[in-house]
Amino acid sequence: MAVKDIEKYHSALDKALQQFHKNKITDINTIIRDLWTLTYKGEDISNIEIVSGKGTGTSSRSYNYRVVMCKGGSNKMEMRGRCSAGQRVLASIVIRLALAETFCVKFGCIALDEPTVNLDYNNKKGLAIALAQIIASRSQQSNFQLVLITHDEDFVLMMKNELQTQSNVSMPEKYFQVRREEGADGKYYSKIDAIDWEELL
Repeated sequence: MAVKDIEKYHSALDKALQQFHKNKITDINTIIRDLWTLTYKGEDISNIEIVSGKGTGTSSRSYNYRVVMCKGGSNKMEMRGRCSAGQRVLASIVIRLALAETFCVKFGCIALDEPTVNLDYNNKKGLAIALAQIIASRSQQSNFQLVLITHDEDFVLMMKNELQTQSNVSMPEKYFQVRREEGADGKYYSKIDAIDWEELL
């Protein structure tokens, strides 16, 4: 009887975990769809999402995750090998934001390192809009911080302009510019300057 009870408990737990997994994938894909629509300005990919199929392992909870895309009314197809470098960059950022939003309770910090690599002007603009909206929605959260590392001054200006359109958002006072400078001893040293946000034109 004890063995049968354990089997029942195992079966119930397994079903609960599978349902939890299904619900979380649905939540993630809902956020991905919203962010993709907001950021991606191309005409060829209408949506992306994460799909999972049973993996090759023996566990019933071993999944093979893939990113698929929809082009117009066509069927879903693998994104790998069928999209540009810029589309991959944007998809990566969107998916990471969706995962953070789904699994973290009031996630406090987003760090993006060169997020505009391989993005054209329209997609840079879309990303700036999305980030400005995320900042606005999190502006009352005491632990929220966005760390953006970029060489793209045009994108920083886009962010400034988009943030100014958001209500109830305190604009940053400064941003930090890091550069290398040769010292008197002939060696190069990193220099960090705090620059007034309003100097961005």
